[in-house]
Amino acid sequence: MTSVVDAPDIASKVGHYYRVDDVYEVGREKVREYARAVQDFHPAHWDEDAATALGYRGLVAPLTFTSIPAMAANRALFESVVTGYDMFVQTEQVFEQHKPIVAGDRLVVDVELSSVRRIAGKDLITVTNTFADESGETVHVMHTTVVGITGDGVDPAITAAVENVMVHGVKVFGNGDAATEQTETPLRPEGELRLSAEGVTREPGTTLSFEELTVGAELPIRAARLSRGDLVNYAGVSGDGNPIHWDAAIAELAGLPDVIAHGMLTMGLGAGFVSAWSGDPGAVTRYGVRLSNMVIVDKQAGGEIEYTGRVKSIDPETRSAVIAIVAKSGGRKIFGLATTTLRFR
Repeated sequence: MTSVVDAPDIASKVGHYYRVDDVYEVGREKVREYARAVQDFHPAHWDEDAATALGYRGLVAPLTFTSIPAMAANRALFESVVTGYDMFVQTEQVFEQHKPIVAGDRLVVDVELSSVRRIAGKDLITVTNTFADESGETVHVMHTTVVGITGDGVDPAITAAVENVMVHGVKVFGNGDAATEQTETPLRPEGELRLSAEGVTREPGTTLSFEELTVGAELPIRAARLSRGDLVNYAGVSGDGNPIHWDAAIAELAGLPDVIAHGMLTMGLGAGFVSAWSGDPGAVTRYGVRLSNMVIVDKQAGGEIEYTGRVKSIDPETRSAVIAIVAKSGGRKIFGLATTTLRFR
């Protein structure tokens, strides 16, 4: 049986906001490094001429790339505000792309505790990251929802075990102790966000035109394989060093059957699956995934995910389409619900 801490202490902090002091500069080689980690070989992530041909001024970052600066930015929130939990389990992710991020961009990152909901006795905590360029225009918004777990749901031996394997100075689980000092919750300054219009005005470089789309059309199947080495590589590239993704003993203490793939890695693979079909990774305006099952990565056999998709609906006014994505591993759906919205030429 899993118990959770009382929600009101955390719920009272909804709206807690801060802006990271330094800017995050998107490096060309970091874009390639991340694209390799999520097995996304679209030329726009790798070749500057290919990116230029699609109208970009630099290599295009994969859609889920923003998880890297977000993870660093959110650390203070989970160490000083969202406390009292022993561990967190990612359950849902939404990416809103207002302007594709390219190498050379300098991003300002905001963090906001945007929601705390109690459903079926569990606390669902949503953190919103807003990424703006140096002109102040919002280029990307990311909503991350996790379940906070404590008490009977966590083996107490996991804390000591993690300390022995983790990179020094990095925490991946909560400390199980609620914050004792009650401080005033800083809120986002008043004033509307200035959303970049480039995602609306830019002509997408999609392979298909909008007129060629039909509801029900299926995307080509993609089968992706993951090894333990892929998980270690993704952990290093993304900054997500949670050992349940690469240490079988820690995974067992966490109540898992074996090492599992990062949820964000499975989403990155899914985003690449769609952009390989669309022809333009910057055509996506929204990508939402609800995680329902884990991808087990065996030491010998590895793990496999099969991605399929179909055109769910089309909108002539915006020349956009909603694509429903299904991802399966070991015969089970790992995405409970996954859709992405793209604009077409």
